Amino acid sequence: MAALFPWLIFSAVLGAGLNAGLFFIFSVCIMGALARLPAEQGIAAMQAINVVILNPWFLLAFMGTAVLALVLVAGGFVYGGPARFYLIAGGLLFLGGTILVTMIVNVPMNNALDALQPGSEDAARLWSSTYLVDWVRWNHVRTLSSIGALGCFVMAFRAL
Repeated sequence: MAALFPWLIFSAVLGAGLNAGLFFIFSVCIMGALARLPAEQGIAAMQAINVVILNPWFLLAFMGTAVLALVLVAGGFVYGGPARFYLIAGGLLFLGGTILVTMIVNVPMNNALDALQPGSEDAARLWSSTYLVDWVRWNHVRTLSSIGALGCFVMAFRAL
């Protein structure tokens, strides 16, 4: 298992980096671009994104990194070396700030948006008053958590 540990950390670095990049681009570009469109078009585009993103590559990066984070948190408690803090912190940042926020906040908001017709008044109201504010705010949390996890996993790798 000890020989596998650096590869697990390296894989978590890659996974956290992929997630950080994905959430970052939504925070700084995609949601701003969608907000500039008429509500009906922005909603329709986001609904399409919510369908397309559920693909094997995304799920591997997202859920695979979650599994690695769990393993590395456990490893951090077992491993007594200098990487211990970074393993636990990185895993908890990813699991709490990325996975948990996604499941508790962003996915339910996506589902609520997906249930509406893009041209309806209810959809426009949700889009402008809630989605573009709250969804984006919580996406910033996912972005920062993924970046924090990435940094911690890099430091853990360095500490080996």
